[in-house]
Amino acid sequence: MVNVLLIGIGLTTLTALKSLTAKCKVVGIVRNVDTEFNDDPVVSIAQKLGIPIFSDISQKQIKSLLLQFQPDCVVVSSYNQIISSELIALSTFVNVHYSPLPYYRGRANVNWAMINDEPSAAITIHKISSELDGGNILFQKLIPIEFEDSIANLYNKLNEIQFQNLGEIVLKLLNGYQGIIQNSYEATYCCTRLPEDGEINWSASTRSIDCFIRALVYPFPGAYTYFQQQKMLIWQAQSVKNPPQYVGRIPGRIINRSKSEGYIDVLTGDGVLRILEVQLEGEEKTAAANIITSSKNTLGLQMSDLLNRIQILEKQIMELK
Repeated sequence: MVNVLLIGIGLTTLTALKSLTAKCKVVGIVRNVDTEFNDDPVVSIAQKLGIPIFSDISQKQIKSLLLQFQPDCVVVSSYNQIISSELIALSTFVNVHYSPLPYYRGRANVNWAMINDEPSAAITIHKISSELDGGNILFQKLIPIEFEDSIANLYNKLNEIQFQNLGEIVLKLLNGYQGIIQNSYEATYCCTRLPEDGEINWSASTRSIDCFIRALVYPFPGAYTYFQQQKMLIWQAQSVKNPPQYVGRIPGRIINRSKSEGYIDVLTGDGVLRILEVQLEGEEKTAAANIITSSKNTLGLQMSDLLNRIQILEKQIMELK
């Protein structure tokens, strides 16, 4: 049976493990977890099958494991480092990348596809080369991004495709299939996304903001705005169809509130977005109307808020002197 070392630290590793164990022998998993105090399903399956987990995800550790296990193949499904040429020379490396390579190389590809309102997302299984997300394509499948998909259910769909195909593709590669060469001249790239990148620009279009919110919901940090100088995460929203036409428009201004249904309506750059579920820092998720009680409010940091805060801090500094 083919021996495989699995490297995975993110959302895609569980179905990768399930797919590989159906076709191969997984000799170890590199994953940054505490195996003694963890409810991670990857850990549960590994322990049930007697697969050791190595929580040190450094490439020094991976090199040591390669020399120890001599696997036929190393499968990477969610890893935050570029594999060095030194490691690539030691084994056959396969990567699972959730984009239609050579497009959307880099990080946070599914999030960016949804933020950019792409018509589809994709999974690509490819050989790892020294070029970022380069190497021959062994398998690729595109799926439509539905109008109201969230990032969570989009990942579920892509994970299911990985589960159905990854193990078989690894065997196909080791039996001689070399795949299709990528055209690197067509490559596009995505930045890593940080939690602070999630601030909503209320001057953007309604559709753009809607996509942005859906692209950052759990298990990601969430899109956010500010309400009365407090950071407020927005977990659920939807476009308002046939909204009233505002010719005097202040993006971020609350124009409607339903206490009974729990929503508030906010002006965007071109329409109206209905906000359903929010969360202030340190508090529980709740209906938007439980937090925002007046149509005189405007979401986002205002210049007057910042100036007022500066004045307060200046006064506090003077009092300390």
